[in-house]
Amino acid sequence: MTKAKHHIFADGELSRKEGTLRIDTLEGETKYLPVESIDALYLHGQISFNTRALGLLNKHGVPVHIFGWKDYYRGSYLPKRSQLSGSTVVEQVRAYDDTERRLRIGHRIIEASIHNMRANIQYYSGRRGDFDSTVETLFELKETVANTESVDELRAIEGDARKRYYGCFDTILEDPFELTKREYNPPSNEANALISFLNGMVYTSCVSAIRKTALDPTVGFIHEPGERRFTLSLDIADIFKPILADRLVFRLVNRKQITTDDFETELAGCLLTEQGRLTVLEEFERALDQTVEHPRLKRKVSFKTLIQTDVYSLKKHLLTGEPYHATEKWW
Repeated sequence: MTKAKHHIFADGELSRKEGTLRIDTLEGETKYLPVESIDALYLHGQISFNTRALGLLNKHGVPVHIFGWKDYYRGSYLPKRSQLSGSTVVEQVRAYDDTERRLRIGHRIIEASIHNMRANIQYYSGRRGDFDSTVETLFELKETVANTESVDELRAIEGDARKRYYGCFDTILEDPFELTKREYNPPSNEANALISFLNGMVYTSCVSAIRKTALDPTVGFIHEPGERRFTLSLDIADIFKPILADRLVFRLVNRKQITTDDFETELAGCLLTEQGRLTVLEEFERALDQTVEHPRLKRKVSFKTLIQTDVYSLKKHLLTGEPYHATEKWW
């Protein structure tokens, strides 16, 4: 049976019915999901569940990603690992503690992130505006990455690159959408809300990919480990946000698949309506399933597989010292 992500927007209760998940909504509807069909479960509504439901999800290796008010990502319930390797975690922590090793990995992550931002702007330069100066600046910022001697320097370069990158969005996006500046707590307008929602989807896709390896998602190399974040997922997500989230933002807006009617504003914030989220999620899943010819693997792979390949490459680098191939857009 083909597995797929399932999103639940209704409020209600999630329980186990033999080998099936049962969803009872507050509106009185009952739905059943065969657990074998679920790749990951996304809870957007107010959902209660018991240990029997979690036990079934755990048995079949299904992660649950939970979103709260304004669809902010709140956390994940991750099943027991299918792969366990103490040596992998030890090497990951050693790399984090070794300034030189940590910087080498950080260089590749930030170089790939800036490369992918630059590729987006280069595509739209001449189509939606003149972005040649920004393209050149991003190229120069990427070239400076290899000379940085601290993670703080790396983060500063990435922050500068992203500020210049976001500065092109208002020209790329069709009116009445405008970013003005990146604001996400809460999103101040429709463009910010759309970016934040899709960034959350990229992040959870990275959480799921890392969970399929023996890597520890809490030990990152650019983002500092913290109490409540999967910092390695944040690192990998920065590589894929331009490829998966931002390109989709441009396409949804400029093809008018999303309009301002798909948003609602309340309490000084802006968020997608349920119908808006459904539209965006449908297109996001379609984007994940798209394939490109992979130059190293010599075969077509989906964008979902690209994330997994990136994570496996990092794991191999930590264990064997082989080069880490952070994904840079080539297609």
